[in-house]
Amino acid sequence: MSFSITIRVRYAESDQMGVAYYSNYFVWFEVARSELMRQHGIPYSEWEKSGLFLPVSECYCKYVTPAHYDETLEIRCWIAEVRTRAVRFEYEILREGSVLAKGHTVHVCTDRDAKPSTMPPALRDTLIKAAKDR
Repeated sequence: MSFSITIRVRYAESDQMGVAYYSNYFVWFEVARSELMRQHGIPYSEWEKSGLFLPVSECYCKYVTPAHYDETLEIRCWIAEVRTRAVRFEYEILREGSVLAKGHTVHVCTDRDAKPSTMPPALRDTLIKAAKDR
């Protein structure tokens, strides 16, 4: 399932010229990813309570054109791939239907000690279902 959320670029997220600072795109990715997971009934807080963590092992962003202070942006997120120990999320950031940036993050399943572990079947099944709903 593709999830979409709308944000407005805040003053603190831009430089003196009003251009959104590049690292904010990863924050916006995380906002959309967290809401996507919440929509599927598995918020990060629940994973962590059970001892499961999904740290980022890879992140990428292709910047096409800049976002500016006070613009309204749409952040799209979907699950592209689910593996035994990892999940890949894809993102698009749009302004009025035009793509400003595209990216992805890969998250590896670990335990509390940051040791890689196999994803619990219930979580994996939910992620696979969410990926198919796109």
